[in-house]
Amino acid sequence: MRPFNRIDNPKTIDKNFVESELKLGKEVILQFVDKSYTDKILADINELCSKFDESLCIRFYGHYSKQFDCKILQKIPNVKCLYIDCLQSVDNLQILQELTNLKSLSLGIYELQDTEILNFDNLKNLTELSVTDTKTKAFNLEYLRQYKRLKSLIICGHTKNIDAVGELSELEFLSLNSVKKVPVNFINKLKKLKTLNFILGGRDNLNDIEENEIENLEIVWVRGFNDLSCLSNFPKLKTLKIENEIQLPKIHFDNIFSDLTDLKIINCKTLETITGLKNLLKLSSLVINLTKVDFDNFMLQELPKELKYLGFHTTKTKIDKDIKATLESKGYECR
Repeated sequence: MRPFNRIDNPKTIDKNFVESELKLGKEVILQFVDKSYTDKILADINELCSKFDESLCIRFYGHYSKQFDCKILQKIPNVKCLYIDCLQSVDNLQILQELTNLKSLSLGIYELQDTEILNFDNLKNLTELSVTDTKTKAFNLEYLRQYKRLKSLIICGHTKNIDAVGELSELEFLSLNSVKKVPVNFINKLKKLKTLNFILGGRDNLNDIEENEIENLEIVWVRGFNDLSCLSNFPKLKTLKIENEIQLPKIHFDNIFSDLTDLKIINCKTLETITGLKNLLKLSSLVINLTKVDFDNFMLQELPKELKYLGFHTTKTKIDKDIKATLESKGYECR
């Protein structure tokens, strides 16, 4: 993740500072929680947006005292990265389609009325899109089939015509958040996908997903998840994170994983066994926190020769102190 600087409710825009941060390679987010922006502020923002790419992000959120009016967006036509999220409702949302320079959009309006908004022509040129939860379940993902430049997509809670995601031939990053039990075999069509996240929602397993080129996989707080036997379908993994999966009984690496360097298994309280680690040839960092895995039995297996950092924690002070001493005596770094 690239470094970023989040500037809250600026009273003026320090253009020199923003430019220096962007030139250092940082992402800059200028964000407003209420209507504190003036025409001068918006003019300065628009000038900066004309000079820089989507590393400069403009965010409007909250607006608890007064509803956000999208007419404000007409004053920043050069914006390339826009967040209009964490909003209850907005006025004049159709103005969004006038922003012809948009490359990145985060859309989060709980009482969204226009469920066909993804049909706006200008949005079909986006490279990054995030759509968060709405009151309506009729939000239509069908139009994503036409988003041929999209590389990053976050979907929170929406499932109507979700199979359209399978047509995103350039997609590299996909996060399905709070997406309940729907088939995800459309992922098999995403040949350029490198990062796949499942956060919240519910499903038993990922058995819909065939062998792929995915390098980074996260499964976090997915209700009912109890089977990770499909791991061999992810031979290109570099990082794997499994967190808060309280029904998962075991994890076994039955094939050689020649690229996996970072493995985190956190708060999987019924997990009893983690085996096959010798097949993770380049594993350098392993974290195991709050599981039912017995440390002594775990250490009987052959561990990867490249493993340098090994953290194993139970939250029981005396036990964790002894475990740390054992690991350090074996030459592992641990905290």
